[in-house]
Amino acid sequence: MYNAGSMSAGEFISHEEIMDAIDWVEQNKHNENLIRQLLQKASENKGLNHREAALLLEAGDKDEIFRLARRIKEAFYGNRIVLFAPLYLSNYCVNGCLYCPYHSQNKTMARKKLLQEEIRREAITLQDMGHKRLAIESGEDPVNNPIEYIVESMETIYGIKHKNGAIRRMNVNIAATTEDDYKLLKDTGIGTYILFQETYNRERYKELHPSGPKSDYEWHTEAMDRAMQSGIDDVGLGVLFGLERYLYEFIAILMHAEHLEAAHGVGPHTISVPRIRAAEGINPGSFRNGIDDETFARIAACLRISVPYTGIIVSTRESEESRKKVLELGVSQISGGSRTSVGGYEKEEKENTKQFKVNDNRTLDEVVNWLIKDKFIPSFCTACYREGRTGDRFMSLCKSGQIQNCCLPNALMTLQEYLIDYAKDGTRSAGEELIKGEIGNIPNEKTRSIVIEHLEEIKQGRRDFRV
Repeated sequence: MYNAGSMSAGEFISHEEIMDAIDWVEQNKHNENLIRQLLQKASENKGLNHREAALLLEAGDKDEIFRLARRIKEAFYGNRIVLFAPLYLSNYCVNGCLYCPYHSQNKTMARKKLLQEEIRREAITLQDMGHKRLAIESGEDPVNNPIEYIVESMETIYGIKHKNGAIRRMNVNIAATTEDDYKLLKDTGIGTYILFQETYNRERYKELHPSGPKSDYEWHTEAMDRAMQSGIDDVGLGVLFGLERYLYEFIAILMHAEHLEAAHGVGPHTISVPRIRAAEGINPGSFRNGIDDETFARIAACLRISVPYTGIIVSTRESEESRKKVLELGVSQISGGSRTSVGGYEKEEKENTKQFKVNDNRTLDEVVNWLIKDKFIPSFCTACYREGRTGDRFMSLCKSGQIQNCCLPNALMTLQEYLIDYAKDGTRSAGEELIKGEIGNIPNEKTRSIVIEHLEEIKQGRRDFRV
């Protein structure tokens, strides 16, 4: 039985409800009156439930959906794009996941685990690019990658102060674990806990996870509940499109978002939309449910319409062209200058330790320059996390639109830091012009005056202002 507020994965991700919803979509895909009603409802910025969103995904007018997604993204997040980088600590893994090159049976994958000094050098390299926000990643291996290793690595990274660089927020993408482990991550200063479901279809999940701790569907799917019960305010969902029918996964991830709202009062801080890509021993063509660029764009747009408050993340799995399209449809966070190999930032890897093939290989500065030219504001902001605007506090500010009073000022100040400390000349001059034009868009006059003052102080050498 479907129950969004239940703490049982079998009830808040109900296969029967998903199949009924798919049937309902099929029955109503020519119901133009209902589709118009849903578009009107979505235009009020209140979101849609999983059935309503699925119908728009399958039957709504593409141009109208795209226009609405752009408007909603602008209303909640403006034209800001938050930048981050993944940092892979270890590719040792005991799981047997068939879509991931880290799986334990892959004997051609070079295994590597970073020592703390190596992690320090990687973090400094990322700081020297200009990054302030990382997502640390690791395979699941209780011997090689215990929670103590993750915590120590976080402490190492947070402890580095190099020139004007500092990692100010660390999101963590590691396997489902215990409430005690989540408490350790909370105490160490985790930003968002990220865990991809990969697929919500229980039978398909079983096929794709033949061995290892991750093969336990309930343990994995209920991980966000344990994390939030342990005090972690912000969690990030994701599926790997290509493993199961996209409509099934789209409905299920919205059901998961509805569950978090019903059970904890806070929906997902982020939703990631990766597509399966080539990797060591992994051929995307062997998976039968791949999606084309047009479907991918519709999914991104319909997620923005359905959960307008959440951050939507697209990584360097996607090409520059693909990322450009979805940036215009509601994506609010992207990675830049990414390496998916273990220890791949400080020096070019000699052995293949990559989790997947990167399709956007531009440097961070090239990505920043690209965003500026397309009238987006590259943001390195971590203010909400450090000011306690997390969980339900962040969501209430976001849903009310008041977050704009914080996000634009902080985006401009962190961009100014980047331009002075790291940008190439062309990027710096374009960024300075962008900042001049955006200052007037800060809604509160007092805040605007404070930001103008801080921008000047940043030019004089001071750092890390936030409002």
